[in-house]
Amino acid sequence: MEFSEVEIVLYGAEQVCPSCVNLPSSKETTEWLEAAIARKFPGQPFKITYVDIHQPPEEWAKSQFAKRVIEEDMFYPVVVIKDKVVGEGNPRLKTIFSELEKYGYKA
Repeated sequence: MEFSEVEIVLYGAEQVCPSCVNLPSSKETTEWLEAAIARKFPGQPFKITYVDIHQPPEEWAKSQFAKRVIEEDMFYPVVVIKDKVVGEGNPRLKTIFSELEKYGYKA
């Protein structure tokens, strides 16, 4: 099976979402997730991208999804792998790891 680097995108904001009080910020979650994935799948490349929902990048797909997070009142950070939402608010590592394993990542 051909192994290709997977991009994990976290959509969030500087402020913690109103229903996510006492949870880490989206940026802290991004750093925590990056470290956890690197530990679980050592030596396997992945890309983690943080998107601020209030200041999304020019990239059309990311800016559209950022709008959706706001419009649908999703709990952020929202974790997306290949257009699939794999976590909202307080993302679960188990769910994210099992999604990555579908793309050839091995623990």
